[in-house]
Amino acid sequence: MGVVTSFDEPLKKAVGRSAAPLESALGISTVGELLRHYPRRYAQRGELTPIASLEHDEHVTVVAKVSSAVRRPMKNRQGTWLDIEVTDGKEKLHLAFFGKGAYIAEQRLTPGTEAMFSGKVGVFVGGRTRRVSLTHPEYESFDETEETAEEFASALVPIYPSAQGLPSWKIRRAVRTVLDVLSLDDPVPAEIRERLGLLPIEEALRRVHRPRSQADVARSHDRLKFDEAFVLQAVLVRRRMAASAWLARARPGCDDGLLREFDKRLPFQLTEGQRQVGEEIAADLAREHPMHRLLQGEVGAGKTVVALRAMLQVVDSGGQAVLLAPTEVLAQQHHRSIVNMLGDLATGGMFGGTAVALLTGSMGAAARRAALLDAAGGAAGIVIGTHAVLQEHVQFADLGLVVVDEQHRFGVEQRDALREKGGGGRPHVLVMTATPIPRTVAMTVFGDLEVSTLSQLPSGRAPITTHVVPAADKPHFLDRAWQRVREEVGLGRQAYVVCPRIGDQEGDEGDLAKDDDERRPPLAVLDVARMLGEGPLAGLRIQVLHGKLAPEDKDAAMRAFARGEIDVLVATTVIEVGVDVPNSSVMVIMDADRFGVSQLHQLRGRVGRGGLPGLCLLVSEAPEGAQARRRLDAVATTLDGFELSRVDLEQRREGDVLGAAQSGRRSSLKLLQLLRDEDVIESARAEATALLSADSELSAHPALRAEIDTMVAGERAEFLEKA
Repeated sequence: MGVVTSFDEPLKKAVGRSAAPLESALGISTVGELLRHYPRRYAQRGELTPIASLEHDEHVTVVAKVSSAVRRPMKNRQGTWLDIEVTDGKEKLHLAFFGKGAYIAEQRLTPGTEAMFSGKVGVFVGGRTRRVSLTHPEYESFDETEETAEEFASALVPIYPSAQGLPSWKIRRAVRTVLDVLSLDDPVPAEIRERLGLLPIEEALRRVHRPRSQADVARSHDRLKFDEAFVLQAVLVRRRMAASAWLARARPGCDDGLLREFDKRLPFQLTEGQRQVGEEIAADLAREHPMHRLLQGEVGAGKTVVALRAMLQVVDSGGQAVLLAPTEVLAQQHHRSIVNMLGDLATGGMFGGTAVALLTGSMGAAARRAALLDAAGGAAGIVIGTHAVLQEHVQFADLGLVVVDEQHRFGVEQRDALREKGGGGRPHVLVMTATPIPRTVAMTVFGDLEVSTLSQLPSGRAPITTHVVPAADKPHFLDRAWQRVREEVGLGRQAYVVCPRIGDQEGDEGDLAKDDDERRPPLAVLDVARMLGEGPLAGLRIQVLHGKLAPEDKDAAMRAFARGEIDVLVATTVIEVGVDVPNSSVMVIMDADRFGVSQLHQLRGRVGRGGLPGLCLLVSEAPEGAQARRRLDAVATTLDGFELSRVDLEQRREGDVLGAAQSGRRSSLKLLQLLRDEDVIESARAEATALLSADSELSAHPALRAEIDTMVAGERAEFLEKA
């Protein structure tokens, strides 16, 4: 086999027949994917794996010492099986072998032998006895390894994430084969490595896979984390530089247009944050290069007003603006609230004005045709819609601004579909999210966008009190929750009850937090509404709202709730964002542990919006001390969305943040942790910016260009799904 000079080298060429099980079991097909399949942990020779930590059905590699080997009779047929007991010095693990495998194991695994064992854990609990076992595990004793004497003497043995039929030591052998013939150009320029004290790439890879000490592991991790951050930031910087070269029509507004008239009529003062962010956006819109800005803020921080003022500036400049919402309920809510805020400015009164068109996928033919004509002819200065606006036959006379609400629901390609609809160059883009994002995540996930943050709540927003209701431990607390709902309704106020599921058929669970334990099905809107109507809330006006209702029924339910004709709205998360009913003061979230932290924060932002104190009750059967319960306690103890977003991220895989989970691709982040490696991310961002500013095509850095091309291959530099 020749020298390996590229991460893209097919693995089969490097390791021969050993490549097939690596690809089938772990999806590893290139040299780079193998070398970046880093050890999960390192075993020290003589240091055994704690058997008490093994969990049922987990696929493990265990380092243990054989204490006994006993032949036992079969229960239901003739013959024997081999029961080998291994130990970590405290606990016991039983290995079961049958047939020919038992004979071979009996010869090789004699008492006193120290070895690695790989297989799926079985746990039997009877009375006070807990018996942990592996059936027909693969194994390799340390005196049978193929390492050199020097390698064997090394203190640390890498243990890799493995799979059935592919134990850790087989991965180690393949890695060793590749390392022996590796000769790579370093993607990080020498001057950057020297400035930051980083190892060369080959040395870092050798130290992470063949460490002699924990210091070796730490130094290699420093380099490999930087690589992940550096290549990712280089992609984003290139994307940002390319965007800055695009042309857009400047939309400076005018001194006596709709925006000025709208500001004069506002019944409240803009917050300092709204004014500052508004000035940033106004300056962006006045330039001849497209704005690419992320507007993030706390629930209820007034992002919609900021976005509307930007849209009016574009309309004042002779252009059109589109607001893209993730659901029909939210699109309809935005349409109602914007029309209400504009008043006769939305109907062309004595001050002129502009039509505000609604365009959704399920509109009636006549209404849809009228909206399409208004958009194409320019009569509608503002168009509000769902993903239906992305369809090719939807045209605009002069699209100047695209506002995307709830960015995590839309991918980059969808956003670009709207960018292409701009008339004189590309439209400006404003992306909004009501899920606050930690700074390091914003730098990494939204690194191609300028970021504006609204953290100050407008005056008049009342505090929201949140309590966990432990329904299993203290059922009388749940009774009291329904009493509180009746009390609020008795004061003339309204309530939400949120459930994870609709309940009319299987597969309607929605976007729930995933837990591994087996539990009853999540509570359903239809079941809970019936239970409340017949029980604790009998006599109140109860209505249901969920995503499978016909659009006109959803809109009718929301309008009736907004008019105060419904006391209690029992809904799924269709009311998560954008829904604004000032008279609603209490929300009960059933099976609250089935939702993510950020989602719970979004949901409770629907109450306390009209000067009335808000109350949010998180109902859960999760026991005290469980991870699910700790999530709820975190939500109950703070209203700081940025702090909660950190809690949320700490409980999720980094790949989810980068969108790999939704897209089916594995995350490019193996070692980098967005919350804990802020200094690495900041350093990588600065270095990537400086390097690309001097050499935008990376003509002097072909190894780095190859790494970037590998990361974005087949995805036109839009690999990030922007979680």
